Amino acid sequence: MIDILKSRFAQGMRTFEYPNGPAPRLSDRFQGVPVLKNDKCPEDCAVCRDVCPSSAIKIEDSSPEIDLGACIFCSACSRSCPRGKIEFGADYSLSSSSREGLLIGKEKKKPDFVPDSIKNGKLFSRSLKLRQVSAGGCNACEADINVLTTLAWDIGRFGIQIVASPRHADGLIVTGPVTKNMRLALEKTYDAVAHPKIVIAVGACAISGGIYRGMEESCDGVGNVIPVDVFVPGCPPHPLTILDALLKVLGD
Repeated sequence: MIDILKSRFAQGMRTFEYPNGPAPRLSDRFQGVPVLKNDKCPEDCAVCRDVCPSSAIKIEDSSPEIDLGACIFCSACSRSCPRGKIEFGADYSLSSSSREGLLIGKEKKKPDFVPDSIKNGKLFSRSLKLRQVSAGGCNACEADINVLTTLAWDIGRFGIQIVASPRHADGLIVTGPVTKNMRLALEKTYDAVAHPKIVIAVGACAISGGIYRGMEESCDGVGNVIPVDVFVPGCPPHPLTILDALLKVLGD
């Protein structure tokens, strides 16, 4: 036992200092908020729109508009653009408090997050208990949510916990496009959470249906089944992106 305690003392603090210190270093391959150059596209060019596997890009006024709620961050648009107009930056702060806030383009460069629009968010500032619902997800978003409970991230230090029952929860954190087989289960889970409550949709599938949008067995996202308060884009979102969204909900 003494040797174990000595070893643990020698290891020191292993939890990231963020948000009271620098954010963890992200991989060079990380795809954050897209950066759009201001020059106009040729009128007959729509290569980025045509190669997008999730139909996340529209051309407005000779310039692309990207729906981050549908984007899977594959960077096919960036690689295919002959003018190099689209690049993916390193900004991990992708979440929005509204579905419309995820649209970026020539006029708006970043997602919108208005903390005051999160109903009852301040009630959970010291204790936020969430029931995670996998509504047909591939387990990628679920895995990155689970990472937040590990030693390095330790969301428990912010009073955030993933709980086993919706009756113990302040809200839901939902992944997956909501398959028709999961629709009733999601509705019942939502109804089991006491008011006031909050719903966080994590990942492109949960926000818009992602690559499954329009398919017969998909409900095209959580918002078509229950009301959503926070949208966290990505396929899957990085744990830092999810944590950033949770801290915004808490007002930190």
